[in-house]
Amino acid sequence: MTNPILSMNQATIKYADLKTALDVCSAAGYQSIGLWREPVEAVGLETAVQMVKDSGLRVSTMCRGGFFTMEEGPARRASIDDNRKLIEETAALDCHVLVLVVGGLPEGSKDLTGARLRIGEALAELEKDALDAGVTLAIEPLHPMYCTDRACVSTLGQALDIAAPFNPKAVGVTVDTFHIFWDPQVQESIARAGREGRIATYQVCDWKTPLEADPLLSRHYMGEGVIDFKPLTEAVWNTGWRGDIECELFNQKIWDTDPAVVAKKVSDAFDKEVAPYWPL
Repeated sequence: MTNPILSMNQATIKYADLKTALDVCSAAGYQSIGLWREPVEAVGLETAVQMVKDSGLRVSTMCRGGFFTMEEGPARRASIDDNRKLIEETAALDCHVLVLVVGGLPEGSKDLTGARLRIGEALAELEKDALDAGVTLAIEPLHPMYCTDRACVSTLGQALDIAAPFNPKAVGVTVDTFHIFWDPQVQESIARAGREGRIATYQVCDWKTPLEADPLLSRHYMGEGVIDFKPLTEAVWNTGWRGDIECELFNQKIWDTDPAVVAKKVSDAFDKEVAPYWPL
């Protein structure tokens, strides 16, 4: 039986439409799923809400908001408005966590400091919307190799510093093993995130080298790579956070596999690599 705290992030079975993803997770015994906006919007929000209700699954997170490091102008206004829309969609799905991939350097820019400052400015505009909707905006630090094109926030400490001025109910952080396992300060940062009430979601997958030609597609089943899940999982447990733990895998071979097979492999890997360090 699938562990009740394990959530399947929909990106792990990328080619499954919303109905298929819900059906696969339900059949495999999952109690929770992390959704992506594109499959939701493909069927329409009202239909998606009903489909999720009918499935009986919890929605652990919604992916993804963010991408607001550009300078002021029409593109930035459109991004802020889009994030407001996503906050509303997240709440409609009875989900309380919107994961943010904040964005990298704007085209033609080398100003990382300015890009990071504009993240905080965007969050200041969105804080009230998030509070009103009961949704936490979860800043996700990404591995430094994605710093310029996807997320100029590379460590949990950086994410916490950006979140610090805001209500923890509105702005939190994503703890993703793939992106932060390498950080020498990761244990201290997880403990700090717990003290500050900032952990919004814990996501797990493994790191293995050599990386794929597209490094975005280099995430692996837990146990296939070099990440030691024991200290990371115990650190999150020790903060007192008790949400669903998501497995999120970007990997072409996994995407090309039958989703039902993937669901079983994720569950088996979780039981072996993560669950022993998360007392039920």
